[in-house]
Amino acid sequence: MKKLIIEGNHELSGTIKIGGAKNSVVALIPAAMLTDGKCVIYNVPNISDVPRLISMMEALGSKIEFKDETLYIDNTNSKNAEIDEENATKLRASYYFMGVLLAKYGYAEISYPGGCSIGSRPINFHLNGFEKLGAKISVVENKKYIASAKELVGSDIFLDFASVGATLNLMFAAVKAKGITNIYNAAKEPEIVNVASFLATMGAKVYGAGTSHITIEGATKLGDGIVEVIPDRIEAGTYLMIGSLLGKNLVIEGVLKDHLEAVFTKLKEAGCDIKIDGTTVIVNKVDHLKPVNVKTLVYPGFPTDLGQPMSTLLTQCEGESLFEETIYENRMRHIKYLNAMGANIRLFDRSAIIAGKSNLIGREVEATDLRAGAAMLVAGMIAEGTTKIVNIEHILRGYEKIVEKLSSVGAKIELVDE
Repeated sequence: MKKLIIEGNHELSGTIKIGGAKNSVVALIPAAMLTDGKCVIYNVPNISDVPRLISMMEALGSKIEFKDETLYIDNTNSKNAEIDEENATKLRASYYFMGVLLAKYGYAEISYPGGCSIGSRPINFHLNGFEKLGAKISVVENKKYIASAKELVGSDIFLDFASVGATLNLMFAAVKAKGITNIYNAAKEPEIVNVASFLATMGAKVYGAGTSHITIEGATKLGDGIVEVIPDRIEAGTYLMIGSLLGKNLVIEGVLKDHLEAVFTKLKEAGCDIKIDGTTVIVNKVDHLKPVNVKTLVYPGFPTDLGQPMSTLLTQCEGESLFEETIYENRMRHIKYLNAMGANIRLFDRSAIIAGKSNLIGREVEATDLRAGAAMLVAGMIAEGTTKIVNIEHILRGYEKIVEKLSSVGAKIELVDE
């Protein structure tokens, strides 16, 4: 079993470069299958989800080369095939192949997708949208989905919740549907704009990405595609929080301010020392942080993926802060580990009252999911003594070269097998 071993309370100075966005690349790679031609994806992060998606693409006949943060994808000999349980359960994003294969072949068969256990994430929004486009959906032994359609036809689709996954999956299905599709209450995240730009280079006609109303005009054929993965705003936000607690002129490169407005607002409200110069941010430790209230919301609100690491920062604020999670019901499983390290947190379902400032002490803790792991990482970085984090495979799914990046700026952190 791999563990992260962290010796806390070391000053961080130097430069951290932000990698490509996990939440973009896990959709961009399946999207490449929409064409029978070739695609190039630049700025691909070195995270564990990428080789898993490459394996799925290769099982579908794609020829892929990954070098110098670039994916070269050749779909000349691509074919339809089942996304089996072994692959599908490894990551949530496997469900994007449903929309892609349904659009390209009129048939998709996929085992239930996996991913972090952060709460109920049914894909009924995806399935209902596919049915609106003319697909028939069946469930086989509560283990896999089958979607089939002789022809997909554009339709008006209203999402009950602005789901990123559903918005992207329905975009994929609609780009080859006959006629026009309108997605209302679409998610607005920057990753959706990134994917839409990729589809546009293939010849897809997608309008309104980044707004709540996306229109897709179906095409019969898509050509070669090219795209650069946007910087990972969640990775950037995590390092900004760490820098606010340990930084000495810590430089974070590759930050798109517009993608993190809600995060910058809350960090500045807490009194963090942050200077923004284009896509570079310089952050310094502040000894006396002020308590703030944080409520996670869909974009452009405070991102749920940064709520857990932010809750660790709130333990260092002088006074009571309120942290509310509104998206996923299981985002609070890290709280017991923070309390075990010395935090003073009262938990009420999806809300937590965090009283600070707390002196955290190193312990053995668990990364119960990807972002809970990030919360434990932040805690270990500021704790007295040594912190061991188990189940760190979750962390490696979303943070590129995290040990190398933090070590390069002065952290005492290592990945070990025990």
